[in-house]
Amino acid sequence: MELNEKTQQNNAVEEVIEIAQEEKAQEKVELMDTAVSEEYTADAIQVLEGLEAVRKRPGMYIGSTGPRGLHHLVYEIVDNSIDEALAGFCTEIDVDIMPGNVIQVRDNGRGIPVDINEAQGLPAVTVVLTVLHAGGKFGGSGYKVSGGLHGVGSSVVNALSEWMEVEISRDGKIHHQKFQRGNIVTDLTVIGETNKTGTLVRFKADAEIFTETTEYDFETLKKHLRESAFLNAGLKITLTDGRDEDNVVVKEFCYEGGIGSFVEYINKSRGLTPIHEKPIHFSVVKGDQSAEVALMYNDGYMETLLSFANNVHTIDGGTHETGFKNALTKVFNEYGKKYNFLKDSDKKLSGDDCREGLTAVISVKLTEAQFEGQTKGKLGNTEMTKLVGNAVYDKLSTYFEENPSVAKAILRKSLDASRAREAARKAREAARRKSPLESNSLPGKLADCIDKNPENTEIYIVEGDSAGGSAKGGRDRTIQAILPLWGKMLNVEKSRIDKIIGNDKLQPVVTALGAGIGDDFDVSKLRYHKVVIMADADVDGAHIRTLLLTFFFRYMRPLIDNGYVYIAQPPLYKLSKGKKHEYAYSDEERDQIMKEMPGCDIQRYKGLGEMDSEQLWDTTMNPETRIMLRVTLEDAMEADETFAILMGDQVEPRRNFIEKNAKYVQNLDI
Repeated sequence: MELNEKTQQNNAVEEVIEIAQEEKAQEKVELMDTAVSEEYTADAIQVLEGLEAVRKRPGMYIGSTGPRGLHHLVYEIVDNSIDEALAGFCTEIDVDIMPGNVIQVRDNGRGIPVDINEAQGLPAVTVVLTVLHAGGKFGGSGYKVSGGLHGVGSSVVNALSEWMEVEISRDGKIHHQKFQRGNIVTDLTVIGETNKTGTLVRFKADAEIFTETTEYDFETLKKHLRESAFLNAGLKITLTDGRDEDNVVVKEFCYEGGIGSFVEYINKSRGLTPIHEKPIHFSVVKGDQSAEVALMYNDGYMETLLSFANNVHTIDGGTHETGFKNALTKVFNEYGKKYNFLKDSDKKLSGDDCREGLTAVISVKLTEAQFEGQTKGKLGNTEMTKLVGNAVYDKLSTYFEENPSVAKAILRKSLDASRAREAARKAREAARRKSPLESNSLPGKLADCIDKNPENTEIYIVEGDSAGGSAKGGRDRTIQAILPLWGKMLNVEKSRIDKIIGNDKLQPVVTALGAGIGDDFDVSKLRYHKVVIMADADVDGAHIRTLLLTFFFRYMRPLIDNGYVYIAQPPLYKLSKGKKHEYAYSDEERDQIMKEMPGCDIQRYKGLGEMDSEQLWDTTMNPETRIMLRVTLEDAMEADETFAILMGDQVEPRRNFIEKNAKYVQNLDI
């Protein structure tokens, strides 16, 4: 994720929050029904349509022409190599970032067919790289399951590249062909002999398409490739950054433990302490469908559940997640009753109770995956509910019987969670009776706005009474509400819901927004459609932002999902010369203004309270001139991981994160 902003935030947590106005990607990840063929030849390549529209509307195929779409080019080519691994023919994939941001992907699979495709009269590899919807993933082809997107990957990457070249090692020969912006530059020719097989694709993204940047982010590629290696046990993926010849960086990923290792990695990277030694890891195969599950409980309070279908991350869940959750809850309740953990015959553990502190990965593979939702991130195959559910029920029940000490430790944690939720329910009821969360009673410090239409209104959550006073004096009373906060908020990452309900620092926020909290949160009741965090540009302000974002992420997630959360951008400097003055929002902007205004006075703002009402309005609150960052979650897993690192109990992961990201921090006041 990245921040498209005029000034960098000095808070490391915002590394995982993408601030962008570009439309959401429309990823088309519907997988086609295919049958396995032992022969992967030119006749397996079936052509569906041409390539004309790709350069005209690239966003339809890769989501955007920003950094996200740029990196998607690499994923498409790598996914083709992973499909070879899924088919059992590829064991190694090498990805190189070369000087000039040229990408090279090499695998040791079978190699794309090079013989003539009868329908097109061209070599099959040429068809694959120049015709949309041509590939080995369509009817009667060489793949059983595939993570490729409609088979458009290679041709779309070719169309959006300044140039591309391919080398195919197959049938004892090395074949080569070059393309430019999707057009054939050279015919397929034999350039050598070999006793190996595989495909090499080398390309340079077209700056005419990717106008924002053509520079790849090593960390972004590393994260994606590491995840791919976890999902394909034993597959070796190597990422090399050779752009700086004096500082070549190489990362190798290979996990024989597969998603079991994935679960361990997630817990370790977040500084979470497992409550049992090894992940619970099992798989089941039924015909041409399979399901693999790994889970591990930790001493934290948050649930991390990642699901995949044919290696595609199903961010919105689906039938495989439903089967998992239902079976997990059933196993817990049956085991609890059998061994008298649940002594009240009417008492049952809820799904949330059973998943507190859970880290789990679900990976299913099937030949005809059906995806739902706007982003195609939800699996819809109903048969997967039964397949995953039965596997979890059978395997986990057996595991609990064979490992009673682990079962008891997990059950005790779930019972503690159940008691905490009951306490939270009572606290909510008490809070409603005393100062109802769902009534018209509003916090005393809230300066509300006149307009009552949420679509028109915004609330500024302001650090401190001093800044709150300036904000109240300078605001547009018609549409802008002000809620000052005092003192440090509760760190919800270290607290159960029963401690959060009724907290004197959080309750004013909950009451002012009017939409409830946690399971009771109803975004339709939200009183403002812009929730703006306005804090000082220093360490304390960064901490306030982090605490609030953590709270919203954990207990008011729809606020972020719907794009209602913003971060105000107060200026860092005021530069004055005579009667003229300008504001700077970064050191770079300050330096530029100084060049244009020599001999000026410079005032460094260390807090919002240093600005009077008029200045705060002009610089930070005026809708016509202000700069605000909208908080969106491009990748929930990464955001979840970072919040856990920064706000959790473990010091070492937090120290490592800060050391790694310190170079991105500007204007740090200590």
